[in-house]
Amino acid sequence: MSNKILVVEDEKSIVEFIELYLENEDFEVYKCFTAEAALKIIDTVEFDLVLLDIMLPGKDGFFLCKKIREVYRYPIIMLTAKNDEVSKINGLTLGADDYITKPFLPLEMIARVKAQLRRYKKYNQTDAEDYSGVLSYLGLELNIKTRECSLKGKQLSLTPSEYDILRLLLEHKGEVVSSDELFRLIWHDDYYTKNNTISVHVRHLREKLGDKAGNPKYIKTVWGVGYKIV
Repeated sequence: MSNKILVVEDEKSIVEFIELYLENEDFEVYKCFTAEAALKIIDTVEFDLVLLDIMLPGKDGFFLCKKIREVYRYPIIMLTAKNDEVSKINGLTLGADDYITKPFLPLEMIARVKAQLRRYKKYNQTDAEDYSGVLSYLGLELNIKTRECSLKGKQLSLTPSEYDILRLLLEHKGEVVSSDELFRLIWHDDYYTKNNTISVHVRHLREKLGDKAGNPKYIKTVWGVGYKIV
């Protein structure tokens, strides 16, 4: 069965460009040119991934990203303008898993889409079939089967990427996991271009865990190397 991908972009030439290359990879593509139109379809089709432009007429991509994350866990890749670091960080904050800077090469887009789908499918399959335990540390509990996270009994709402990063750190508790290794373990793709995605997700994880930057209780930074728990 083909993966279903929703493309939300108001420039028709870009949509046609994206659609052509995705369909060449046997993806099933759905197109919307506004956030309002996308809202009408996301509850009727079981998507596997969304490619979402930030600058849309009417409600913008940030609004739509937030609305999707209220219900769905599938990957969201945001399309951002060149050198617009603020928009990239805002998108990751609202629950996007990655971003692609315009203009982009078809090979980069396809690589990022496939990497996100592999990550999402792998962990969902593992959670459902292979593991039913709970990873825990100092009142923090991550239920692998249900993908639920709680801190001292209070439920935490994590994005898919935040969940994956926290799970990997808990599974490697006591060990330093480098940023490079986090990229490789989560996205499973050597082509993946380095950016500040990991550091942004870690920062927001710390905020949700109530970690203080200067003296974190859970996620510690090993400068020049990576991150660890304990």
